[in-house]
Amino acid sequence: MNLLFAWRYFRAKKSTNAINIIAWVSMSAIVVGAASLILVLSVFNGFEDLVKSLYTSFYPDIKVSPATGQTITLTPRQIQQLEGTGGVRALSLVVEAQAVLVNDSNQSIPYLKGVDSNFIRVTGVANKIDRGTFSLGTADRPLAVLGSGVDYGLGLEPEKNVVPLEVYLFHRGGPENNADPQSSYNHAALATAGEFRIQEDFDDHYVITNLAFVKQMMGLTPDEYGGAEIAVDDPARVANVQQSIRQLLGSGYKVQTRYEQNQSLFSVMGTEKWVIYIVLTLILVVASFNMVGALTMLVWDKQKDIHVLKALGAGNRLIQRIFLSEGVLLALMGGLGGIGLAALICLLQLKYKLIPLEGGSFLLDYYPVKMVGGDFLLVFGTILVVALLASWIPARKAANTPIELKS
Repeated sequence: MNLLFAWRYFRAKKSTNAINIIAWVSMSAIVVGAASLILVLSVFNGFEDLVKSLYTSFYPDIKVSPATGQTITLTPRQIQQLEGTGGVRALSLVVEAQAVLVNDSNQSIPYLKGVDSNFIRVTGVANKIDRGTFSLGTADRPLAVLGSGVDYGLGLEPEKNVVPLEVYLFHRGGPENNADPQSSYNHAALATAGEFRIQEDFDDHYVITNLAFVKQMMGLTPDEYGGAEIAVDDPARVANVQQSIRQLLGSGYKVQTRYEQNQSLFSVMGTEKWVIYIVLTLILVVASFNMVGALTMLVWDKQKDIHVLKALGAGNRLIQRIFLSEGVLLALMGGLGGIGLAALICLLQLKYKLIPLEGGSFLLDYYPVKMVGGDFLLVFGTILVVALLASWIPARKAANTPIELKS
């Protein structure tokens, strides 16, 4: 019954046309606010998915690394047990260390990451080759795949480079362990095979080669590695697989999921989304001022109706619910209109790429969007809460109106 009264008041002709205008303005403001929230959150979701996909290409589902120090010891039996752990799809042994690469007069100090043949099954780096091929060579004839930023800094064209790079890599423990600085590092030639392009954090800092070459350069024993990177069959079972590996290896190893490997990044992204939501909710709060004005004028316009309803026995709570319902009705119409408009724009963006990204230096040339059901529910709930708060004062004023019946 409350919504019926509210609908009749919304449609009925008012004594002052300004009341209708203010009501439509307040509803339009809610449309704009709701659409803005959905659109910005959807674009943020699109960029968040893009960033996560880029990090997924380089970071494994689970990484085993030393709890202390730079290396871990994994015996053939332990490696076999890890590979046989339920849910494990592939395991790659890796080791990385900071090295100095020299090409003529150009130098770079990236991380030299040695990987085994299973690396392409654990990460997607091999699918991000921009030039050349993903070939790592052998311990005696190593090949390197360089990040595009390292490649640029060295002035290379990997697939055309005839003269190999010079690589300098310190023994485990660094130069401070030897009185003779020249005996504290190894020097070798490293030919280039290709270039990968993923994201600046990786492109500017990593060079990938074969595991045996890096272990030999660092002087590691056969059972020593920098870590183990693991891919799982089902992403939903990552936590279970992580727990199984922890129980298998014990406390001397650090076992991290992809989220834990990049916890600061994902935490910042989650915080940014909430900040965006709070800032854009202010648009709805501003829109609610229009609603307060519209409802206050409606209460003034319907004074006679309020008096008649009270004379017929309507209590203050009923009157209050009627005008609260009027505010909710305005919010529902505006909110559904805004959500529908935002959904339409998102669908058009997904299909036709209507809004481009300027600059030409991004991986995408258009704004990515991803609609999430939780965002729609969050925005809709926010609109209802704001509408109820904005309607409370006018509805309370209507409920406290004393009966005045005159002939």
